[in-house]
Amino acid sequence: MITLLSKIFIKDGGDVSSARVRGAYGTLCGIMGIILNILLFFIKLAAGVISGSISIMADAFNNLTDAGSSVITLIGFRMSGQKPDKDHPFGHGRIEYISGLIVSMLIILVGFELGKSSLEKIITPEPVEFSIVAVIILVCSILIKAYMALYNFSIGKKISSSAMRATAQDSLNDTIATAAVLLCLIISRLTSLDIDAYCGLAVSGFILFSGLRAVKETMDPLLGTPPSEDFIKNIENIVYSYEGVEGIHDLIVHDYGPARTMISLHAEVPCDADLLKTHDMIDNIEKDLRERMGCDAVIHMDPIATNDELTKSVREKVASLVTCIDSELTIHDFRMVTGPTHTNVIFDVVVPYGIKKSDTEIRKNVETIVKSIDENYFSVINIDRSYV
Repeated sequence: MITLLSKIFIKDGGDVSSARVRGAYGTLCGIMGIILNILLFFIKLAAGVISGSISIMADAFNNLTDAGSSVITLIGFRMSGQKPDKDHPFGHGRIEYISGLIVSMLIILVGFELGKSSLEKIITPEPVEFSIVAVIILVCSILIKAYMALYNFSIGKKISSSAMRATAQDSLNDTIATAAVLLCLIISRLTSLDIDAYCGLAVSGFILFSGLRAVKETMDPLLGTPPSEDFIKNIENIVYSYEGVEGIHDLIVHDYGPARTMISLHAEVPCDADLLKTHDMIDNIEKDLRERMGCDAVIHMDPIATNDELTKSVREKVASLVTCIDSELTIHDFRMVTGPTHTNVIFDVVVPYGIKKSDTEIRKNVETIVKSIDENYFSVINIDRSYV
């Protein structure tokens, strides 16, 4: 159904890099989520009233919360699609993350309230009445929720949306929770065990777990996360495809919401190359990245000596030796300035965040390495951190 509706209502549906297309998919899935979740709420509430089951009514109110979540997600997608303005020159894309965070907090609140109700029923139990109508309703609910999880996962992957993936996971959790409620209802019918309230408590646990996971899913991009390996690889492939680029470093990716990305990087170029030709090449790389990756790029040129055999030889030695300190250490911006009494060896050492050694310790170790190559070499080292 979603595939059919997307073909009817979404023009250029294949261009998922477009903010307009992403917003259209988010709107379509949001409206479908509202309709289906409200429908499930009413039929489950009816089943809960008929059977007197707290777990079924808990599951019903979970669906009502999902409907509210779909409303907030829908509003978030619509607002995030607004064009940049003077107050928000980078656009409104992060509203999608904020709307997801609000939904997550609502999910946690409902999970807490339903857990409280289940505990009260454990303390003061009430009989549950088995109803074939309730069973049929729960089976239909499982099928509907499984379908919602399927299309939300599919669309979330298609448009690379963490909000949609969180919604899909929530639907999958609902499918499992409703199946558990159905199982408890059947067990209560076939045996003398009254586990309805305990099942309601388990459902509230699922809701709380889903809410906490959704909080992390939406908080991470707000705080700032590194780009994917594929994204980095695509950038490197484009930049290195230009003859004259000797190396790339200090790559930073700024995420202002889905399909709204800015990147900056340093490109090492031969120091003896024609300045105007090199500048023109950099302009072409920035244009290529914008057209092929859908991101604005700013590239800084770093001139390096490519024809000086001594510099190349010392650089290779230092690059090899620093891996003895830690295999993940790398260097860049390497140059040598020769004076009457000594030679300054100037470079940056890139230290990933996972390395436990302090900057001071790493700097001393690297200085020792440089001295081991030649006593007249003095290190001028900058400790650099990788953002990717």
